[in-house]
Amino acid sequence: MKRGIDRRLFLSGALLGGGAIAAGGWAWAGQSLTPGHPGLLLRSEAPLPRPYQALLPVPAVLKPTRTDGTTDYYEITQRSASLRILPGLNTPAWTYEGSFPGPTLVSRSGRRTVVRHHNELPHPTVVHLHGGHTPYDSDGYPTALILPTGAHASSSGTPGMADMPGMAQAPRPAAGARTYTYPMDQRAATLWYHDHRMGFTGPNVWRGLAGFHLVHDDEELALSLPSGERDLPLMIADRSFAADGTFRYPALDAAQGTPGVTDPYMDGVLGDVILVNGAPWPVLETQRLRYRLRLLNASNARRYRLALDPQPPGGGGLVQIGGDGGLLERPLAHDELGIAPAERFDVVVDFSRYRPGTRVRLVNRLGSGRTAEVMRFDVSSSARPPADDSAVPARLSTVAALDPTHAVATRTFLFQRSSGGTGWTINGQPYRPGHSLATPRLGTTEVWRFVTDFHHPVHLHLNHFQVMARNNSSPGPYDAGWKDTVDLRPAESLEIVTRFTDYPGRFMLHCHNLEHEDMAMMADFVTE
Repeated sequence: MKRGIDRRLFLSGALLGGGAIAAGGWAWAGQSLTPGHPGLLLRSEAPLPRPYQALLPVPAVLKPTRTDGTTDYYEITQRSASLRILPGLNTPAWTYEGSFPGPTLVSRSGRRTVVRHHNELPHPTVVHLHGGHTPYDSDGYPTALILPTGAHASSSGTPGMADMPGMAQAPRPAAGARTYTYPMDQRAATLWYHDHRMGFTGPNVWRGLAGFHLVHDDEELALSLPSGERDLPLMIADRSFAADGTFRYPALDAAQGTPGVTDPYMDGVLGDVILVNGAPWPVLETQRLRYRLRLLNASNARRYRLALDPQPPGGGGLVQIGGDGGLLERPLAHDELGIAPAERFDVVVDFSRYRPGTRVRLVNRLGSGRTAEVMRFDVSSSARPPADDSAVPARLSTVAALDPTHAVATRTFLFQRSSGGTGWTINGQPYRPGHSLATPRLGTTEVWRFVTDFHHPVHLHLNHFQVMARNNSSPGPYDAGWKDTVDLRPAESLEIVTRFTDYPGRFMLHCHNLEHEDMAMMADFVTE
């Protein structure tokens, strides 16, 4: 492992000495510099289609099995399914309700949502509502397993787990099914749900365990934003395929006895096929009207810099109205949008700014070849657009800024490769369930400082946060509003401020590069 040790020494020296290890958007990975994002490309063995042959699918909205005065109840079965993703080939997938993405759940703020997940897959799973303000017992702690139907509830589901420190505090595995209760005491926002099993989140999400969960509230619905068929959740995810159409992934152990990926892919796995809602490089026919696009980066490790090509006259075609935690205070117009794994950006695109019949590509300026293409919008050829009943107001919401001078603590978290080069750590420690790096008190505000050696999209459970500064300067162009995931760049320090509210218990801070997460870049914090 000399390569890993040499790299660690290089990175540590750069951090301690203030030296730069990033320039022009390049990040150190392996023994070379890679543009824009970490990771190594895993090439497909199957023949790949030309872009823009498939129509954009839209995930079905799941209907509740029953409702009462306060609550909507849902049932979801996690099961294997054979999907037609590439032409002429079937792809075995792990799915929610037989589809990838899984069905979309839609909730109303303040109305409780209860979801019972049944596991008919061959391995244990965990469900995390990403962006949910959720009590501990429904948050998707990585050892709160749903064992496969028929498995014994005393089984840990992960080899060696029972001997790990802190496992006496681990939630008891549920046999066959687990119920998650989401109070939904939060703003309207684009959330998503995905697998969160300790050590195997990467392969499980890669195989298909991800879906949208949208939250609406009165404030959002009063704004006349594009709605109905013009409110589109877009899950962007890269994947690679074996010659027979199966998902290709460099797991150390496909049988899930040992977590992690083979050494060349420790920095992250990059696929060579860009899927949007499970379809490769799809096409959407649009009217010359405004559309709301709920952009989610559901890739394991790939970052994107999204742009419209061609840009509309005057530029600023991606009008951001929201982020991870809901509406911004005011819309922000972007020519391009940087989006790290797990981040969400709600944007409005006004296709009436284009000439009739224009073909508008959504491109990835961090990609090359086919990974530079994402999807295409084919604008109606009608010379007279229909009346548009939507609008983007100059003021969207009130976002109260948290005051860092009221913080009762400032904590620093260092994200870096392990000393042996075999995994990833926070504050020099690989993840240990039950071992907490912080104990914030409910009702208090804290400032957390993240420092990095490499690209790490950092995700905080329980509460959203606001970005205060990058490298002791102003926040970046994509840091506005309430966040739950932030793109931490190489040799960078970033400060956030958050207030811990409502729910006591054990929650998580971790990197959302799923290969880093599976190889121990996670930490617990306990609210009390």
